[in-house]
Amino acid sequence: MKINIVSRRYQLLAVSLALVSLVAPPSGLTKQVSGSQSHLMKAKIERNIALADELMLKAKPADAEQLYRQVLSRNPQEIAAVVGLGMALGRQFKLDAAEEQFDEALALDPRNALAHSGKAMVLVNRLQSSSMTVRKNRESTLKQAEEESRTALSIDPGLPEAHYYLGTVLKEQNKLDEAGGEFTEATKLDPQYSDAFAGIGLTKLTQGSLAEAAENFKKAIALNSGNSTAHYGLGTTYLKQGQVDEALKELNTALYQYPNSAPTHISRGEAFETQGNTVAAVKEYQAAIAIKAENAAPYLHIADIREGRGDIEHSIAELRSGLELMPNNPELRQRIGDESLRLDKLDDAIAEYNNVLSVTPNFAPALKGLTRAYYLKAEKEGAGAFLASNDYEQADRMIEKAIALNPNDMELRLAQAKLQSLSGKEVDLSGIGAPKNDGERIAYAEALLAQNKFQEASDQMSTVIANAPDAKQAFAVGDLAFMIKDLDSAEAAYKKASTFAGSDERAKRGLSQVSKAREAVAQDLRLADDLARKGQLASAIDKYHEAIYGNPRLAEARLNLARTVEKLRTPTESDLREAAVEYRAYVALKTDLPTKDKDKWLKRADTIDTKARKIAERTNRSPH
Repeated sequence: MKINIVSRRYQLLAVSLALVSLVAPPSGLTKQVSGSQSHLMKAKIERNIALADELMLKAKPADAEQLYRQVLSRNPQEIAAVVGLGMALGRQFKLDAAEEQFDEALALDPRNALAHSGKAMVLVNRLQSSSMTVRKNRESTLKQAEEESRTALSIDPGLPEAHYYLGTVLKEQNKLDEAGGEFTEATKLDPQYSDAFAGIGLTKLTQGSLAEAAENFKKAIALNSGNSTAHYGLGTTYLKQGQVDEALKELNTALYQYPNSAPTHISRGEAFETQGNTVAAVKEYQAAIAIKAENAAPYLHIADIREGRGDIEHSIAELRSGLELMPNNPELRQRIGDESLRLDKLDDAIAEYNNVLSVTPNFAPALKGLTRAYYLKAEKEGAGAFLASNDYEQADRMIEKAIALNPNDMELRLAQAKLQSLSGKEVDLSGIGAPKNDGERIAYAEALLAQNKFQEASDQMSTVIANAPDAKQAFAVGDLAFMIKDLDSAEAAYKKASTFAGSDERAKRGLSQVSKAREAVAQDLRLADDLARKGQLASAIDKYHEAIYGNPRLAEARLNLARTVEKLRTPTESDLREAAVEYRAYVALKTDLPTKDKDKWLKRADTIDTKARKIAERTNRSPH
């Protein structure tokens, strides 16, 4: 948002305007008034400054600029006009020229508090530039702005502007409580300070205190109806409260007052998206990008819309266009990783998650995504190859470190359990605790699936699906279930989503995806069976793996894979252990098996485990 300035000096001089007009006689009577010509000139200068200050109060900085320049043409060292011109130029975002005026004022009076505040204003406003140099120096710029504000306060602790800009800097540094305190102090010193009330509102909005935010935005608007920041803040607050029509009214006003506000375009886009008008929403997000291209939010919003239409490739392309300007942005890379998983591009997903972790080590969402990608890759290509690579040890170390830093993150511990299951370890999930929210329930279900506890996993997913309050949440669950190949849960989630108004087409696409996936898996299974009958065991095993990867709940593929592995001429220890796991998975999936058959397959699995153990013992005894 643009930064406004309402100086205490402007208000005092505006009040004195009437007095100045009494002191300065009409030009036609000049000769009749006692006193010198210099007295008359002084009165005229004071009157012009007061008029310029009043124009600033009315948000007419261009007109004020002309009056300040008239004063300075008569007296270049009139410091009030020098500072006033700097403020007028700053309001018009002529930042270099404004800074020159403040430097000139400080050369005339190094202890001019308002000039120091003006320097802070210029520095804060520079941060809105898309210049790479400015963006790289963001922290140092904020530090300079903070120093200028604190210098102003050391000179004049009662200057509202100094408190306001210090609050603005602190808010940019995410020191929200301190920022709110400075804004509040500014309003105490100047109860008519509209921008300071807007500052309090923005702080409360960021902290999620919507009622307090709305109250302060309304105060700011009551004091100055032309405060576009306050209209934007109130509109955004209404949007978060679900009052979309009221939100659009305020946002339209804000945009009329200040058309080049990227945040206002983003909030309007969110409002249109809430109404289902995705075409208008995309237009708003694109307008925000045109104004400030290095903001990740509009790219993520457009990706949401593309994804909702089923165009994941287009969604990723949108995110990658954002990466051109923000190559290290973790949000964009995390999202590309998530969407690459949905397209089954596991190596791309792993690369993106690793990129995130290189910038923000121990970032839990990236670690969870990386674990999911590694697990799916191991399922697809065979756990043995994964365990033999460096990836397993690296992933295990990263998760161990992240858990040490986040010991209460249940999803991380479940991700670790899922990873460990690949090496044959069966972690007692009950020791991790019971899931308390839907995010934890999904992670718990994944860990259960990794241990072939299919019914328990289904119970967790069913709870999550039942809890979905709207179509958006139901689709999110369906998409995630489809990504981890839990086709039954994906189908149930898409059917739940179809019960909400306006979701039919999206639900049909989801269910069609599930149907195509089932058919592809069935084809893999048929081909695997044919290859096994022809004695092409290695190729058959590969196809069974593909079928199980596509649908881990496919009981026939589990059984036939185990039988085929047993037929290998010289099965290895890992081959036999895999066969035992598949026999047990088959029993877990075929809940209607007669007890006799169930016992037969479980006994078969135990026998194979014994053979695998003997092979391991012989290998360990053999000379190296």
